[in-house]
Amino acid sequence: MKTYIQGRDGMITGFKMEWTFDPMTSAYMLDGEGMSPNYAQKTLRKLAASVLDNMLYEHYFTYFYDGDTPVKYSVAHSEKLTRNRAKLMLSFELPLSKPQPVTSDSLRLLIFDRSYYVDMAWTSVSDIQLSDELSRQCRLSLAQPNPTPEQVSYAMSLPADADPDYALGQLFTQTVNLHCTSAP
Repeated sequence: MKTYIQGRDGMITGFKMEWTFDPMTSAYMLDGEGMSPNYAQKTLRKLAASVLDNMLYEHYFTYFYDGDTPVKYSVAHSEKLTRNRAKLMLSFELPLSKPQPVTSDSLRLLIFDRSYYVDMAWTSVSDIQLSDELSRQCRLSLAQPNPTPEQVSYAMSLPADADPDYALGQLFTQTVNLHCTSAP
């Protein structure tokens, strides 16, 4: 997973996402779809639009906060699904509904499915990049999740058909913290 934080003039304007699906999820997404050379590009465009539409009601699995206040988005766009061997990669842009001023240390970004543990993780802090202008006044830190043994045990004990627990996903997600200074 890669995230590009877009912005300038001391304002964050949105995110560009690149999410790579594992081979099993990719195969499931392509099952029954026309992937012959004549139809592959059309199929990938259709699937990208469908995935983005489905993620709308889950806030694109992306949660951006200033302190405890959620920052709102506009509708995501520029979706593209590409295939690299057995894996699909979805890229899209997620603009904020209005530019968000950078702060010294109250901005944080999380990406997760609220109801279930899905491995949506950045391999390292280098998978999160700031626009050139933002990189002159901000730095990032990546905090790893720290669920208790009881929380891990609870998550592992849930049957596949259990009602969703909307607090579960956040227990297992990383947090990107932005630390910024005033504009240079």
